[in-house]
Amino acid sequence: MQAIHATLKDRHRATREGLPAGLNLRVHRALSWLQRAAQCDDPDARFIFLWIAFNAAYAQDIPPQQRLSEQDSFRAFLHKLHGLNAHRRLDDLVWHSFSGPIRILLDNPYVFESFWSFQRGEIDATTWQERLAAGKRKAAILLAQGHTPELLALVFQRIYTLRNQLMHGGATWNSTTNRAQVQDCANLMGHDRTRGGGNHDGPSGHSVG
Repeated sequence: MQAIHATLKDRHRATREGLPAGLNLRVHRALSWLQRAAQCDDPDARFIFLWIAFNAAYAQDIPPQQRLSEQDSFRAFLHKLHGLNAHRRLDDLVWHSFSGPIRILLDNPYVFESFWSFQRGEIDATTWQERLAAGKRKAAILLAQGHTPELLALVFQRIYTLRNQLMHGGATWNSTTNRAQVQDCANLMGHDRTRGGGNHDGPSGHSVG
């Protein structure tokens, strides 16, 4: 990830003179948190730093009456990013480098908000299981259609659930319960093949306890 940060930093230096001040500031902040994530060996902290970097990239100063929900904001950002993706790097990452980890993440109930709604007694078991199955069917359709931004939006909904658990004190630091999903989500966000983010189809070992 250090090499990724260095490459992006060099590119920003080369192009920042022609960019709006607000965008330059967002890129600068995002790269600073990406660098911090690259220096971190703690999976929980690395995931949090990567989320802050992502949040810095997609957040915009807009009037309150025009603000979208956070999930709508990053969905719009992913669509815009994909539209600017002339070399189709996002498509390559989704369909080749991370097709296995994405399928694993979408199968994982511990990053599915309805599973936790069931745990809190807000819905029954059948409801959350039906919703999980519906999400997997939607993912299969998006896969078949090659719809990268919407598939990424679905993935980031799951990552957002993990983000909420960690940021709001709903998870224990270094817990064995969420090791697999923390590492999978950090690898996806950081595009770090050296930490197991390559194309693998086997389960990551979702232990609970």
